[in-house]
Amino acid sequence: MTYMQAHRYLMQYSIRPSVQRTAVMEYLMNHKTHPTVDEIYLALSPGIPTLSKTTVYNTLNLFIEKGAAQMLTIDEKNTRYDADISKHAHFYCTSCGKVHDMFNLKPELFELPSNPQFTIDSVQLSYYGTCNNCKSN
Repeated sequence: MTYMQAHRYLMQYSIRPSVQRTAVMEYLMNHKTHPTVDEIYLALSPGIPTLSKTTVYNTLNLFIEKGAAQMLTIDEKNTRYDADISKHAHFYCTSCGKVHDMFNLKPELFELPSNPQFTIDSVQLSYYGTCNNCKSN
């Protein structure tokens, strides 16, 4: 994903693509690691000296509010972010702490249940266990 592609992506969600916003989105799209605010800030701040952690945090919240990214609370220590807003689940390795995307799931898992007591807007599926890399070590 290039800077210009990230710029166009933000425009699709009616987000004014400032230098900082575009850089954060480009990073999210190019790093499928589900980064934290700190990881994004540390990666981008050398190239954008005016960038602050607060700016990264506020930018990510704007992305979530506009539907351009999603926030993951899969890890009890860190809030993570994902630019892939397609229907998919996440797997958290309790050994190494990495978060992996899971796409090959039954579509009905993502259907919003009908319940007269609640208005349900979204579904997030999270799985926990040990990844194959950690299992083999």
